[in-house]
Amino acid sequence: MARILVIDDLAATRDLLTKLFASQGYAVDAVPDGAKAHEHIKKVDYDVVFTDLRLGYPYDGLEVLEMIKKIRPRTQVVIMTAFSSVESSVLAMKAGAYDYITKPFKGEEVLLLAARAAEKAQLTERLHDLEGKAATVGATEIVGRSTEMVRLMRLVGQVARTDATVLVVGESGTGKELVAQALHQLSPRVDKPFVVVNCGAIPENLQESEFFGHVKGAFTGAIRTKTGLFEQAHSGTLFLDEVGETSLATQVKLLRFLQTGELRKVGGTDPVHVDVRLVAATNRDLESMILDKSFREDLYYRLNIIAVEVPPLRERGGDVETLASYFLALFARKLSNSVTGFSDGAMERLTSYHWPGNVRELENAVERAVTLARGTRVEVEDLPRLGRAGARLGVPSDGVFRTPVPLAGPTTSMEWEPVAPRPSPIEAEIAGFPTLKEMERRHIERALAHFKGSRTRTCKALGISKATLWRKLKSYEQNG
Repeated sequence: MARILVIDDLAATRDLLTKLFASQGYAVDAVPDGAKAHEHIKKVDYDVVFTDLRLGYPYDGLEVLEMIKKIRPRTQVVIMTAFSSVESSVLAMKAGAYDYITKPFKGEEVLLLAARAAEKAQLTERLHDLEGKAATVGATEIVGRSTEMVRLMRLVGQVARTDATVLVVGESGTGKELVAQALHQLSPRVDKPFVVVNCGAIPENLQESEFFGHVKGAFTGAIRTKTGLFEQAHSGTLFLDEVGETSLATQVKLLRFLQTGELRKVGGTDPVHVDVRLVAATNRDLESMILDKSFREDLYYRLNIIAVEVPPLRERGGDVETLASYFLALFARKLSNSVTGFSDGAMERLTSYHWPGNVRELENAVERAVTLARGTRVEVEDLPRLGRAGARLGVPSDGVFRTPVPLAGPTTSMEWEPVAPRPSPIEAEIAGFPTLKEMERRHIERALAHFKGSRTRTCKALGISKATLWRKLKSYEQNG
């Protein structure tokens, strides 16, 4: 229900408009001057204000308009006057008035103007809320300024307004769940449930019951009827993380739900209609799984209505520094310490690393560094040895062994000087062999040449999809 404030020094006008607006279900307040209006505006967030142009002391209509716009920017102001002039109309509109109406006016005209102004106020409020959510997602959850992330968030914002099923793909640790959250937060379903399901954490024999629920007595141990995760997400968003881990039996049920919008509880006979927006995610190559018959092709196409690919951190130029600074501020506040930044050496170490664990690995590294930092800056020695499991044994991610050498000058920091590794006899023997990736590339290029560039015939001969072929050719172009 919209709220309207009437400001006029004539009691007859206030009474007339109050009765007129109240008859249409509006909540109406009326005051005789700008001072009273100021008191009301501070307390109540009105959708529309109708104010006379020529009010007495202490504010005239234009001053009331200016005051309202400062306190309640979304409120729409309609100026009323019995002394119409082009000059006053221009001044009112320039000052931000929604419209301008001349006395005497017709009731139908005023009601139409009120309805339109109230609609604009409410749309403005809704837009402000969405912008706030977008800012929260973009600035405090999905952090990044790179071209790749700007493009990703633009796509997320566009897709979020629809109910289309979305498949989010990307390496582990890239933030696929944050993308799913953004899709929900920016959607009309934002006030409804957002249910997260880690498919890989549910044993295959329990997936159907967890997803769709079961009725009492459906199996041994089913002592009561259970509501499944799909029903829990009714009217909201269901996020199926690691959907590639679902069993083939569960995939059949997922496909049926996507086709009909209905599910059946385990042991039940009656269909249950559920209104849910489905977002799935995976770090696995579902196309390869289709080829080895571990993922249904028809389900893949149902899930892949809109594909959102989250780029790995190594491809997000410049975002490492932005993310590291964000995480530092986050953990410094959480741990209540005095760390405010990184030394040049520490930041160089972070930005030169390739981050195979993506954003999650960077977050963990910064948390450790902030915890161990002894001053106001994170130093190189506060950082973990950056690399996978081998790095914990002194083997960095590039495979080159290093020995610690003190830096010149008064510091306790240690840099690492490369020492040539000694290859084993087997390593020396196979050193001249092409890598599997090189062999794959040669094989694909020979097939393309044989079929004279026909991608359709090449895919058929190699047993791969066009999307897979396109992705591999694109990677060859990028890597030279």
